[in-house]
Order: sequence, then C-alpha cells, then structure tokens
Amino acid sequence: MAEGEVAGGELRADCARCFGLCCVAPAFAASADFAIDKPAGRPCRNLRTDFACGIHTELRERGFPGCTVFDCFGAGQRVAQVTFGGRDWRAAPRTARQMFDVFAVMRPLHELLWYLTEALALRPPAGLREQLSAAIAETDRIASGDPQALLTLDVDAYRGKVNPLLARAAQLARESDGAGADHRGAALVGRDLRRTALRGANLRGALLVGADLRGVDLTRADLTGADLRAADVRGADLTAALFLHQSQVEAARGDRQTRLPARIVRPTHWSDLPLARHR
Repeated sequence: MAEGEVAGGELRADCARCFGLCCVAPAFAASADFAIDKPAGRPCRNLRTDFACGIHTELRERGFPGCTVFDCFGAGQRVAQVTFGGRDWRAAPRTARQMFDVFAVMRPLHELLWYLTEALALRPPAGLREQLSAAIAETDRIASGDPQALLTLDVDAYRGKVNPLLARAAQLARESDGAGADHRGAALVGRDLRRTALRGANLRGALLVGADLRGVDLTRADLTGADLRAADVRGADLTAALFLHQSQVEAARGDRQTRLPARIVRPTHWSDLPLARHR
C-alpha cells in the first residue's frame, strides 16, 4: 500500500453496498434523536426489503435526526462485502448476530482509520509520520481479519494505544499556529462562546451542545470527538479546524456564512438566514 492508503476500502459510507447494518445492529432509545425505541438486532420499522431507508429524505421531519448524523466511516460496506463476502443477514439468517457484532467492532476501527488518515494529512514530522503510517497499516490489517478474530479484539484497549499518536499530531498542528486554550473534555453546554478565543484551542471531547459559536474563529482548533449537537456555528470559521467530521457539521446549526473545509458538504437543512449582529 502507498502511505496512508487503506486496503479494505473507503472511509465514507456507501449505503448501497451495505445491508442496512446501522438500521439493525444498534439499539435506539426514544428521544429527541429517535422517534421510537428499537432493541439491538431488530430492524428499524423504516428499513425496506432492499435495505434502503423508507423515509431517508424526511428523517428530521419524522423524528429521526440521530440517523442523519450517524456515519459508519465505510465500516458497513466492508462488513457486508468483504468480511461476509456479500451474504446478507436476511438471506443467511445464521450470520445475522455475528454480522451485527462484527459491525460494532468494525465501525470504531474505521473511525480510527479516518482519524489516522487525517492526522497524516497534517504533515507531521518524519518520526510521527512513520508511526501514523504504521498505525494505519496495523489497523487496516486488524480490520481485514475474519469474524472470529475481530470479535476477540479489545476495541477500547486498541483505541487507547492509537489515541496518543492522534493527540500528538493535533498538538503539533495547533502549536504551528500558536496553541490556544485547553478545553479538553470541558462541559460547555449552552455557553455563549462568541467572545472566547478558540483559535488553536484543544476541544477534544468537549461538550458543545447548544453552544453559541456564531462568528467564532476555530482555525486549528482540535475538534476530535467534540459534541456539536445544536451548536450555533452561523458565521463561524471552520475551514482549518482539526479533525472536523461531516457528522459533527450535520449535528450543528449553520448558515451560508459558515466557512467549511472543502471536503465537508454543507448540510441541506442549514438556514440561509443572515448572521445576527453580536450583542
């Protein structure tokens, strides 16, 4: 493989090549994110016989915004087409439980692959670059294992092994622009952060649910795992935010003035209302 290349396939979901695994394997709890309770392993009532979602274009309106922000990072099609060779759980019901359990392992592995690939794109020093490339190769090798091997993996332990590399890459990227404040894991729910300097900030795992980030410069801010549900990012500059994923953007509230990286698709549900004047 070339440096950073993933042998197992893409790191973006391709639902047409999956068997609706995210609509079956996990449990849903009736909440603001899901309109119904659904136990793990039971198909969502909206899953069609062709494995497509029957209300895909109306998920938010029908009470399923949680579905719109979920991303398997390509794990679904890898489990369906590679690990299980294209045998779907309906046609081969004996594979169903094992397939669902493997998906629960594959998804965090593919998430790690996405983060490692992003870290490599930050062009870290040679030594760290070699470590990241090695971690990509190892993670992809593990993800290429058979179902039995995958199910023996301690995902949390493996994530703990890889995360320090990602944190180091983010730290170096932040420092290259002048590292900002450390808000790692901070509870910033509903906070007005418009006058808080967040350029180059460490926001790994921060709870930013409903936070007011209008007009905030988040250049080189580390957003790894930050919870941006209902965060107001209208007019914010996310162009060079670190480890910003599409699902985080989908969960936030933005507008046409929100600046995004080229790889991020502007959500169709975002408002086109002009940015409110700062108080």
